[in-house]
Amino acid sequence: MNYTKQKNNYINYANRGMQLENDINETNLYYKNFDIALIYKKPTPIKVIKMEYPYKIKEGIFETPSTLDYNGIYKGRYLDFDAKETNSKTSFPLSNIHKHQIEHIKKVIFHQGISFIIVSFTSLNEIYLLFGKDLLDFINNNKRKSIPHSYFKEKGHLITLKYAPRIDYLKVIDKYMEVKWKTIL
Repeated sequence: MNYTKQKNNYINYANRGMQLENDINETNLYYKNFDIALIYKKPTPIKVIKMEYPYKIKEGIFETPSTLDYNGIYKGRYLDFDAKETNSKTSFPLSNIHKHQIEHIKKVIFHQGISFIIVSFTSLNEIYLLFGKDLLDFINNNKRKSIPHSYFKEKGHLITLKYAPRIDYLKVIDKYMEVKWKTIL
């Protein structure tokens, strides 16, 4: 059940972002099966209000705001990220990222974890990884309500779809860790 409460009406968002999520889940299974990384989709904390036999949830509410969609471990580093989609060809609406998620990204970075978003521009057939630091820099230095596609091209990392793993975002993480390691030495 995927619902959000808006002015006492419930809007069903059940299939929004499902292709990207399915591809990431498939990628994470590949990483797990080949002992590359352990990355899991976090369940949304829902309080069941009404159930129907057998085990069918009829009504529920969000118990607490969730953080980001995925977390796990890769090469000893904590990863935490969210998957987002947009139909826009020109920008990604910041309204798709909630304030509590931005606060969570800040905390992950503060504790030296790796936080990022993966954004699919569905109408352009492009998928980008944007690190949390670059997301926060944009938010702090702009008054815009959306991130232009050009910012993803400049600061983000284009991920090419493959057969397996489908969305190999760890290639980007490897480059990031390599650069970070060189700056420490």
